[in-house]
Amino acid sequence: MKKLLTLLLTVTLLLGVSVACAETDWPTGPVEAVLTASAGGDTDFNARTFATYFEQITGQPMIVTNMAGGGGTIATSYVKDSVNDGSVFLFCHTGQMIVNEVSGLADYGMDAFEISCIPAVNSSYVLVASKASGITSVADMIEKAQAAPGEVIYGTEMGGYTNLQALQIEEYAEIDLKIVDTGSASEKVVELLAGRIDLGAVPYSKVADYQTTGELTIIAQYGETRNEYLEGDIPTLKECGIDLVDVIPYIISFPKGTDEEIVARMSDIATQISQIPEYAETLRDGYKQTVQIKPTAEAIEYLTGVRERYMGFKKLLQGE
Repeated sequence: MKKLLTLLLTVTLLLGVSVACAETDWPTGPVEAVLTASAGGDTDFNARTFATYFEQITGQPMIVTNMAGGGGTIATSYVKDSVNDGSVFLFCHTGQMIVNEVSGLADYGMDAFEISCIPAVNSSYVLVASKASGITSVADMIEKAQAAPGEVIYGTEMGGYTNLQALQIEEYAEIDLKIVDTGSASEKVVELLAGRIDLGAVPYSKVADYQTTGELTIIAQYGETRNEYLEGDIPTLKECGIDLVDVIPYIISFPKGTDEEIVARMSDIATQISQIPEYAETLRDGYKQTVQIKPTAEAIEYLTGVRERYMGFKKLLQGE
């Protein structure tokens, strides 16, 4: 009996040591978040907002480095090849993590990284029609595109995320659009206002005022449900009969081989940040975002599903 008690005590102590060793004091110094985007956009906004609260929780600064260029491949390659000690991580969205692989722009994808979490989701992207197009609803868009296949002009960034959005609308609405390269979201708005394109997908904040003045018409949003912060009666694509949900999740990932405890710790920090009321207010005021977070396992499952869906458009996105 005494031997059994001694054995149980030994096992208990070993388990205690194991649990203690499983904990990490990361971060012990400054960490660098490498962005695939330049300053001023939604990715930069989300990263810098996250950084503010990261420092509040950990006591360590999160330095944001904008490394735009190459469609995001400069930043992703840099992080992929960085030391895996937790000092550097990638902050991007599905455009760079998944679409670049699907389009062939990169010969690697999410499997080249240790996915930590999805700290935020932008469900404020909307489908916008120019006044000159005469399109005032999704039904109008479908009717015009069916009546004149390949003539309704959809502005996008060829080979990128919004290009894939256009291809998905064609697929799910069973229409043919004329997809053209117009550049960034701001450039799309200029083209829409000038009537040089009929449709485009942009963040709500960039077109809200033009919706009010009647210069542009927001015909749908991309979320599973309506974003409570968007003003006006804007239906989802699903409500309009197009079974498509395509929001933008931001992703935090580390170089392959990073200690799993560091990866998990970052996910825990993101969860803590999501519970701070001021953080929620900043997202709402900045990009009309609601607080949404997916911890490690959920994030990987979600992104794997997105990748499988996007791969169905591989040949189209690569122009084959």
